[in-house]
Amino acid sequence: MTKVKMKTNRSAAKRFKITAKGKIKRWKSGGAHYNTKKSSKRKRHLRKPTYVKANMEKHVKALLKEF
Repeated sequence: MTKVKMKTNRSAAKRFKITAKGKIKRWKSGGAHYNTKKSSKRKRHLRKPTYVKANMEKHVKALLKEF
C-alpha cells in the first residue's frame, strides 16, 4: 500500500512565495481595476510586494505544505 502524498494548494502556490529567510511574500490587492480614481502614490505602493503577517504565516505555510 502506497502512502498518500500531501498536495500543495495550487491557488496558494501561485499567490505566495517563500523567501530565502523563510518569510512569505505576497502581492497587494486592489490594483487591477478602477484605477482612475486612485492616486498615483496609492497605485505605486500597490505594485510593490509585501510580507504575510506573523499571525497568518502558519495558515499559509499549511496551504503550501511548508513546515
